[in-house]
Amino acid sequence: MRMKNNGQISIVLNSQKRNSVRDTLKPDSLPQSQPLPQEHVALKEIEEELGALVGMEEMKKMVKEIYAWIYVNKKREAMGLKAGKQALHMMFKGNPGTGKTTVARIIGKLFLKMNVLSKGHLIEAERADLVGEYIGHTAQKTRDLIKKSLGGILFIDEAYSLGRGGEKDFGKEAIDTLVKHMEDKQHEFILILAGYSKEMDHFLTLNPGLQSRFPLVFHFPDYSVDQLMEIGKRMLDEKQYVLSSDAERKIRDHLHSAKNSLSPMAFSNGRYVRNILEKSIRTQAMRLLLENCYSKNDLITIRSNDLIFSKGNIESL
Repeated sequence: MRMKNNGQISIVLNSQKRNSVRDTLKPDSLPQSQPLPQEHVALKEIEEELGALVGMEEMKKMVKEIYAWIYVNKKREAMGLKAGKQALHMMFKGNPGTGKTTVARIIGKLFLKMNVLSKGHLIEAERADLVGEYIGHTAQKTRDLIKKSLGGILFIDEAYSLGRGGEKDFGKEAIDTLVKHMEDKQHEFILILAGYSKEMDHFLTLNPGLQSRFPLVFHFPDYSVDQLMEIGKRMLDEKQYVLSSDAERKIRDHLHSAKNSLSPMAFSNGRYVRNILEKSIRTQAMRLLLENCYSKNDLITIRSNDLIFSKGNIESL
């Protein structure tokens, strides 16, 4: 977690590199985690949900810190102390399939349980949902979307696309409308903008008021092959399937190859794995039908010949 000069807090999730300052700290100098009192049921429930995600260690820590800040602020307010509200608009930077939408939903649930949001729902949007076809249309569409998001979270994926059309594009009108309502209704909804890191950095330069309005910036790095394998196993376990040893070896080798040959933007991480496994389940069903084999072991086992890798596994979104 890094504090920038503009006041933003930048968090790197699931990073395999350790912060140099953290490396210098001795274990006994770090605060020891204490069991939470029974009253913190909301946090416990959210922690269990986050625990089901692979990696995300820094995110899990940051969610607890946000919870603590909100909870202590309420205690200060009860004691008659100053407890100023802070805007909680966020920016998620990372490649596809790294868990951005999933984390946004979990944050919405936490803020609902803590009465930070009155509804806690998540509205997912993209450029087409905000940008209109004529002057004035965009501002109205954007206002309507914000109105639907009140009490919850407005999550805009590939937000940088709003600024790709140049000066005469209506996307700039959407950005200006968002900036205005982020200030006017900053405690009535939370805006989360998501997209590729480099593109989002450029996007922040398109409006002078954008960067200062996102106090929390989260970086979602790509998953390692081991983490992708764990994600795949959890997906299959939920559907009551298992990989044979040959299938496991085959998919691991393929993931190594895909990560090395595809650009970071083309390799969709967890989504890439999900697409492979869903295709393998359909292939397995056809194989069992032709072989007329329906033992329990046959029904649950994905074999190496059920794994078919094609261009359909490669997506840019």
